[in-house]
Amino acid sequence: MPLLTRAEILEHPLFAAIEKQIAQHLIGMHMRTPRMSRLKASHRKWLMTQSVFALALRRTPDDPLSGLTATRFVETVMRLGACSRNTATGYLAELVAYKFLQDVPEVPDKRVRVLAPTELSLNGLRSWFNGHLACLDRLDGGNREMTSLAEDRIFLIAQPIGADLMIGDPVWRDPPDSIGHFLWSDLGGIILHDLISRLDNVDRSAPMHSCGPVTLTDLSEAYQVSTTNLKRMFKKAETDDLLAWEQPRRRGDLLLSSRFLEDYFHWQSAKFAAIDQSYQLALASLGIPTDSAAAA
Repeated sequence: MPLLTRAEILEHPLFAAIEKQIAQHLIGMHMRTPRMSRLKASHRKWLMTQSVFALALRRTPDDPLSGLTATRFVETVMRLGACSRNTATGYLAELVAYKFLQDVPEVPDKRVRVLAPTELSLNGLRSWFNGHLACLDRLDGGNREMTSLAEDRIFLIAQPIGADLMIGDPVWRDPPDSIGHFLWSDLGGIILHDLISRLDNVDRSAPMHSCGPVTLTDLSEAYQVSTTNLKRMFKKAETDDLLAWEQPRRRGDLLLSSRFLEDYFHWQSAKFAAIDQSYQLALASLGIPTDSAAAA
């Protein structure tokens, strides 16, 4: 299938529907394996996680010291300005403790610790990747998801490419303030997915969009987010007229403004475009024609 551009994705009549689809997919991942949410608990951690996997999956057998090391990871995130040196090293230690990373055995230089993803984390990120491919297929009738499921190497090649594209794109790397105060907060991303998953038959020309009844207590219990943190996220959005409840004291239906929704969609479209491009480049790397993949 031809590469979908960001504009084509964003303006597609089904884009709101696939946003709901991917939100439901990611919520399902969260509910099945809550520990996986540590990989993308905040946008800062998601930037670091994408960098971790990109470094690890670029390891080559002919260079046993290649791949993910603490030094390379710290250098990468420092260039991004994503966090401090101490935060970066602490995050690696957290991923090892959660069994998302493991030591590569028999590294010739014992002074160098090379890390690799465990099957647990690889399967989680592979599900994330294939879930997005399924959404792209819905836009153009492609067969990306089935092709990727049939050939594991596609994901392994595509992930570092996609990470570079997303991290290098200021649209994705630096989300707008309207949604940023959710995304930079711990588990704020999953809260946004929850809101999007509640939308039905979105009319993008409308000024407001109903999520139905939403309470902070229910969100707190569902995703184990403190109500204090939730109040902080929603208070700023309310103050900026980005969302509002129909009734006083946050009762009744929650309404999202057109600006809030379109800013979120614009940010998400950058991710979808990067994933499609990384998929297509992985096919080319493996010598799989895109027309053959579509017919597979």
